[in-house]
Amino acid sequence: MAARRAGSSAPRWLPPSALLLLLAVLLAASPAARALRFDLESGHTKCISDEIKVDSMAVGKYQIVGPDNSSPDAPLPDSHRISLRVTSPYGNSMHYSENVQSGHFAFTATEAGDYLACFWAPDHKPPVTVTFEFDWKSGVTAKDWPNVAKKGQVDMMEIELRKLADTIKSIHEEMYYLREREEEMQNMNKQTNSRMGWLGFLSLGICLSVAGLQLWHLKTFFERKKLL
Repeated sequence: MAARRAGSSAPRWLPPSALLLLLAVLLAASPAARALRFDLESGHTKCISDEIKVDSMAVGKYQIVGPDNSSPDAPLPDSHRISLRVTSPYGNSMHYSENVQSGHFAFTATEAGDYLACFWAPDHKPPVTVTFEFDWKSGVTAKDWPNVAKKGQVDMMEIELRKLADTIKSIHEEMYYLREREEEMQNMNKQTNSRMGWLGFLSLGICLSVAGLQLWHLKTFFERKKLL
């Protein structure tokens, strides 16, 4: 009998539940994202969007960063101010601040879709460039886990398990959300194809009617002229 070669067995695919758990572990173990830094010229607007699901928590913090050659404790110039408006997918205002140097917001999404955060700086002569940091979190990442651990008096292992459970729940809800969006797109495609089909039949009927009217007009014209 031939000897069995080591490592010749066929690879086995992980079940979907194991893949989901592995993905959740990777997400939970990934380091927290740092705040993004943007440059905004005076008199201009910069918008940032984030897709948020219904009943998901969203928190954001923003602050102006001083010029590179200034000390961290130095006061900011009066020209370094920004305004912010956060709107829902249907245009409802979730947060508004005007001519501030820092601020934060928090809300629970009542509409599913892309939420828009628009920053703008007052117009100055000569123009100035305002640098600000913006940290926007939603869903599981928006939860204040240290505060939860402090209030519940739980150890680090339990808080990590809670993080993992919430991450798995978030992934599960995201999968259902994507499936619902796919069904909506399929229904929209079916409706569009049906309407295009009816439009094609209508166009064909109009063309045939016009051709019939032209033949009838030519026939009556020739009969009047006694050419037929």
